[in-house]
Amino acid sequence: MSQTFPSAAPFVSQARRAEPLTTAPSSTPVVWYAAYGSNMHADRLAYYIAGGRPPGGARTYPGCRDGRLPERTLPVLLPGTLYFALESTVWTGGMGFYDPAAAGEMPARAYLVTAQQFSDIATQEMHREPGPDLDLTRALELGSDRLGPGRYETLVCPGAIDGVPVFTFTAPWSLADAELNAPAAAYLSNFATGLTEAHGWSLEQAADYLAARPGAASLWSPAAVLDALRPAPAVP
Repeated sequence: MSQTFPSAAPFVSQARRAEPLTTAPSSTPVVWYAAYGSNMHADRLAYYIAGGRPPGGARTYPGCRDGRLPERTLPVLLPGTLYFALESTVWTGGMGFYDPAAAGEMPARAYLVTAQQFSDIATQEMHREPGPDLDLTRALELGSDRLGPGRYETLVCPGAIDGVPVFTFTAPWSLADAELNAPAAAYLSNFATGLTEAHGWSLEQAADYLAARPGAASLWSPAAVLDALRPAPAVP
């Protein structure tokens, strides 16, 4: 499956930062979904929207009830940091998580979707079937909301872009309490593709960033990540 996302310029120099929500809206028909892991890669996110199994994937996604592609996509920087922990059933190796309270900034890719689509994307990451919409009220009001104990069952709302709330999801624990684990090469490759698509990074920039993330640094050096990201030489 190859999808073309509107306004998805491959080389974008100015990443946006979320602004504080002055008042939480009583309802929000559209939101920014801030993807910071493999869903930064637009073709991969398309499977969460349209359904299906990505090439080489171990899981078939049911897709969203509304199968339309996002109206816009933007490079964004979220307060906090990315780290790798636990074990992915899809990729093997560590999974990407977001600690919004940690120091620094994390590059991500914001997709403009309906609130229903965000609910369905988040629900699939929670290993549930898309169904009733998630209640975003507490996350809007408090900045986060723990919907369950699972890996991606905590919603985070770091603010708004152009008046539209930004949402993502992560684990309920902090980086300090995480069971760090190095990610697999295939997972890093999807990360790098998303970073080049959304932020215009070179493979060298992506390798430096990913190798320095907590969890990855125990196994991956920038040079090793770069080797994993480069395409294999053609067989004569």
